[in-house]
Amino acid sequence: MRTRTSIFASALVLALTAGPLAAPAFAAEAPGSATVHTTPKGPDAAALAAALAGLPDADATAALVRVGGTEGVWRGGSGVRDLIDRRDADACARFRAGSTTKVVTAAVVLQLAAHKKIDLGESVQHYLPGLLESGRSNVPFKPVTVRQLLNHTSGIRAGDGWGDSFEEAYAHRFDTLTPREVVASAVAKGPEFDPGTRQHYLNINYTILGMLIENVTGDSYASQATRRVLRPAGMTSTYFPGTDPRIRGPHNRGYQAVVRADGTTEFVDVTDWNQADRWAAGDMISTTADLERLITRLFRGRIVPRPQLREMFTVPANIPGARMSAGFERFEYGGRIYWIKSGARYGYSTVVAASEDLSRTLVLSVGSTDAKGESMNPVVRRISLAALKASGEPPEVPTRSEPPRSAGRIGT
Repeated sequence: MRTRTSIFASALVLALTAGPLAAPAFAAEAPGSATVHTTPKGPDAAALAAALAGLPDADATAALVRVGGTEGVWRGGSGVRDLIDRRDADACARFRAGSTTKVVTAAVVLQLAAHKKIDLGESVQHYLPGLLESGRSNVPFKPVTVRQLLNHTSGIRAGDGWGDSFEEAYAHRFDTLTPREVVASAVAKGPEFDPGTRQHYLNINYTILGMLIENVTGDSYASQATRRVLRPAGMTSTYFPGTDPRIRGPHNRGYQAVVRADGTTEFVDVTDWNQADRWAAGDMISTTADLERLITRLFRGRIVPRPQLREMFTVPANIPGARMSAGFERFEYGGRIYWIKSGARYGYSTVVAASEDLSRTLVLSVGSTDAKGESMNPVVRRISLAALKASGEPPEVPTRSEPPRSAGRIGT
């Protein structure tokens, strides 16, 4: 299984060091018209409006954005609900939130730690005996702590999936690959490195955390996550689909750009997809409003008690280049530290970000046409740049592409 390492912070660092240019004008009345309330240091409404202009294009079909915090509020949307009749994008749409699921999973584990049901320094082998037996590899697993799963320093390799290419994955989009099968394929490869010596962002760590949650509670992951995180956060539109390939309720369609043999590009509808293998690492369906509630109430200490919440603001001190904490990634810009989490499933890119003091928060959902690509989606990039700049700072030109002209299926 090819697991997409988080590229948000490194890509954004490069983007933020680029020289400022002029941004085009934009009428703020997009689908779900813009709501603005800012202070002099708050979000730049003009830059945000410009960042959303021109959708759909070849990179994205829609974008929904919420910038908040004590410095001010900006909300807006752009694009279309689908590429067939091109109705305006639904501002309240549900979407596949991808790896932002890890924030919820980390919160459940930390809450269980606060309640003395889990010891973060105890080994996975203690809680899940027999799980990390080497299989085909002759190299045994050393003890892996729960904290090392949380901050991606476990050394456990990625599990296998339906293939590395979009075409292989698409052919199996309605099939079920269970989390236990994914873990078994990872364990069979043996360790990648000794626990605690390196940091490698992989879904497998949070898949195992999902198993850990079920083992110590005697309940399903979805039930525990709903009871311990979603309900206290007020996330009434968020759920875990399991093997159901549909997105229930209002949603914008997701598309993947596929280059055909003749060089033309088709936009394949990828909205319906069984995400069971992503489970506690990435199968959550949510909304921008719910994710904003999550990060706000989480950072205020209303979901995880503050002693355990420190794990979300702590990266391993002894590993060069480490950026991952429990559920988040540390990103510094303009003298401010943000804690961010990006997510990507075919057709959908998601970002949540906030400063620890909640002076600035960002949640965005973009209908990316290459959400699993190796580079940062241009629309995600330009919105993130605009969201992190204060009003009055020089704007930056958003890169734009020609709009998609057709939606199709592979083989049509």
